[in-house]
Amino acid sequence: MGRVSQAQAQENRRRVVEMASRLFREQGTSVSVADLMKAAGLTHGGFYKQFASKEALIDEAVTHAFEELAERRATALEDNGGERPAAQQVVIESYLSARHRDSPAAGCPVAALATDMARDPGDLGAHRTYADGASDFADWLASDDQDGIVRLCTMLGAVVLARATKGTPLSDEILDAARAALTPAP
Repeated sequence: MGRVSQAQAQENRRRVVEMASRLFREQGTSVSVADLMKAAGLTHGGFYKQFASKEALIDEAVTHAFEELAERRATALEDNGGERPAAQQVVIESYLSARHRDSPAAGCPVAALATDMARDPGDLGAHRTYADGASDFADWLASDDQDGIVRLCTMLGAVVLARATKGTPLSDEILDAARAALTPAP
């Protein structure tokens, strides 16, 4: 088999980072390199041509997940004519939805990776990226009436609990209650 072009190597790397970002949010960072590469449609041996270590990939995948979150916020802002309160409400409603609860792979890295980052000793760049990303999200959520950290904690807690109780009436009740708490009175 011949060497891959530089362009193909870059495409393969992008594919691995995107797949890792999804799998880590869905299954945690303990996903094996072999399983990750198989899901990306590449060989296990190709991993070490692209990444120095699994920790290096985790760093990139967490960064990618937070970039996706920032893009969703920017899109919500653009779709709402630059009106931040309206964009925040769209993001909150989407965050506290059954769809987000049921799709962690495509969801918020703050909720999906919290347990993995708590277990991390703090020496990975991913831990710093996670903390910075969570702080940035909280800052974006701040309003005249509510502190962004309180909003983020409410959202995060609700999604984690809703995922843990999925399939029971309590799961939807949790999402509904959190949404009501974060929705301004008319």
